[in-house]
Amino acid sequence: MQAAAKPLSSPDSAYPTLQKNVTSGAIASSLLDKSVWEPVKYFFLSDGWTVGRVWEFGGLWDERAWRRPPHIQRMQLSIVERGERLWLHQVEESVLMVEVCPSPTIQADGSSASIGQVVLKRLITAEQVLELLCGADLEAKS
Repeated sequence: MQAAAKPLSSPDSAYPTLQKNVTSGAIASSLLDKSVWEPVKYFFLSDGWTVGRVWEFGGLWDERAWRRPPHIQRMQLSIVERGERLWLHQVEESVLMVEVCPSPTIQADGSSASIGQVVLKRLITAEQVLELLCGADLEAKS
């Protein structure tokens, strides 16, 4: 039986807080269900940051060679770490590294102007995501 979601104490947030025992149920099964998903990797990305270039085994992702863009999907799950919301993203197994950049709106207000881009070289597995989620403040979009 899954735990019911309860509203956040902050009235300005539209996201319910998940209780920790939910991770061992619905979230864990969706992350680990290999019959539905091809092998995937994950990373967390701060609000206001976007994905730039993507690398695979042969170098930069070539949409003409692959005949499609890389599969990168923002999950409807975030954690709050040091007051910053980090969204879980799922990428296909072929992806080795992901470049992330502050969105133009973040750069316009000057809060991240000193950082141009970051390359994420260490993408994580579903098991590592579960370990991080078990120790974090969980939020999911309803």
